[in-house]
Amino acid sequence: MTPGLAGEALWPYALEVYARPGVEALLLRLQDDHGQCVPLLLWSLWMAGGGRPIDVAKAAACAELARAWQDAAVAPLRRLRRGLKAKAKTQQLQARIRHGVKALELEAERMLLQMLEESSPPPAGAPASAVEALAQSARAWGGKAPAGMLRELAELAA
Repeated sequence: MTPGLAGEALWPYALEVYARPGVEALLLRLQDDHGQCVPLLLWSLWMAGGGRPIDVAKAAACAELARAWQDAAVAPLRRLRRGLKAKAKTQQLQARIRHGVKALELEAERMLLQMLEESSPPPAGAPASAVEALAQSARAWGGKAPAGMLRELAELAA
């Protein structure tokens, strides 16, 4: 993994939350089955936990930033990696290439988290509702994010 940049707080937070039992599987279901953006959801949890308010305008701006980066960098790398996975069962070279693409995809997500952090306000008070922050970001992103899954994510990340 890429070491965090000086002053970077969201990336280490995201790694820690993602590693908690049940979080990775839930985030990937929200991504693959419900069209959500994992880095944006992790940003939402970080914002709420740090007492950073997410209003409609902030959620929309960050969703737009995330969508642009997802479309330009993350999604093409993910498609390439998943395409190689289907073919890499017996071919060691393809497996090595897939591993390298996976590292690039992870770095692109880290860069997105850095951009989201840089566009975030400083902490403004007590922690906010993680469920509300997740719902606000999911609405801004679009797609259907089941409320029960967002509640479960907020609980697992708490």
